[in-house]
Amino acid sequence: MHNEFTAVFERDGEWFVAFCPEIPGANGQGRTKEEARTSLAAAIALILEDRREDGLRGVPAEAERETVTVQ
Repeated sequence: MHNEFTAVFERDGEWFVAFCPEIPGANGQGRTKEEARTSLAAAIALILEDRREDGLRGVPAEAERETVTVQ
């Protein structure tokens, strides 16, 4: 699945910090903008994985599951 999110970058001294407004709590940092982007992407992936697992915990075993693709 392909997802796109907004990355906002700011300088903090010699560091770049990044956050994603669409995913609260998703932050990254790095000495370069590319390092901050990579760090942010990893944070987004972890948060989405955790939210998916958390959301599926309450689904009854007998419930029907399907995949929906959003483009």
